[in-house]
Amino acid sequence: MHSVNTMETKRPSARTGTLTPSLDADALELFARVARAGSFSLAAQQAGQTRAAVSRRIAYMEQRTGQSLFLRTTRSLTLTATGRRLLPHALAVLDAADQARGTLTSVHAGLAGSLRITSLPSFGTTVLPTLLLKFRALHPEVNYDLILSDRRVDLQREGVDIAFRVTRKPPPDWVARPFLQFHVRAYGAPGSWAPMAHPEALTSAPLLLLGPVSMNPEMHWLRRDGSDAVICARAPAAVQSDDLTVLVRLAEGGMGVVLAPIYCVRDAVVAGRLVELLPDWDLDIRQGNTVQLLTLPRPQLSAVARAFAKFVQEQASLA
Repeated sequence: MHSVNTMETKRPSARTGTLTPSLDADALELFARVARAGSFSLAAQQAGQTRAAVSRRIAYMEQRTGQSLFLRTTRSLTLTATGRRLLPHALAVLDAADQARGTLTSVHAGLAGSLRITSLPSFGTTVLPTLLLKFRALHPEVNYDLILSDRRVDLQREGVDIAFRVTRKPPPDWVARPFLQFHVRAYGAPGSWAPMAHPEALTSAPLLLLGPVSMNPEMHWLRRDGSDAVICARAPAAVQSDDLTVLVRLAEGGMGVVLAPIYCVRDAVVAGRLVELLPDWDLDIRQGNTVQLLTLPRPQLSAVARAFAKFVQEQASLA
């Protein structure tokens, strides 16, 4: 009888108004989604709920625990000290739930879920499709949300799992791994242009340039053997665009000289549609010459994101 009475004192009672615990697995999973996405709206989309429902659930967690988990402003959503302490445990719950769902839903007993990936367009239209096709063959139940843009995507706020960026200064809270080193060189149609000995020869050539009109009017060139470096005036652009694919096509048609990373023009060079015009020189790029794979620290990554990051690193030597 004594043991029965003890159990009854611990059981929630409707008459006393006691509510169920607020930090159950569902609540922790939802909290982790909001923290990872940095947005109630994005977390709601991922969880298949309304924004209002997610907001209410988080508010209820805070009310029942007596602790604020997020600092809310009209422009941002950041974790409090309490939220940061809770996050690793919540992410572990979310990761376990994702893995469980993947086991149940994947016909190949592989991974299942979604990946939000951002990439600069030149990489996203050339190298990234091959990576996705190979990974898809291994894990057919994974879905993708792609953001191809040169703008500075707020990785945390926009709920990005994987980012491919050319940068010398990765975001401080993200892990950067070099994926693909490249060089930017000058290319033109073989019937319209012949190889040049020195970058100054480009000052009179119609250039097909990537970037805004305010782009630096000077071009810094490095001799590949390391013996020389020159600064040349940039000729006015014949065509300026934010889409390198268009510029490459125009160069193939003989409209001008395009300055492009090797990975963007490899197929055109192999097929003979473009030739390299400055065989001894590379254009010096301020942002660097390495495509970086950016992810959140491992404890904050989903199982799908961890698997994709590992796969990309394994493919680095083949790129």
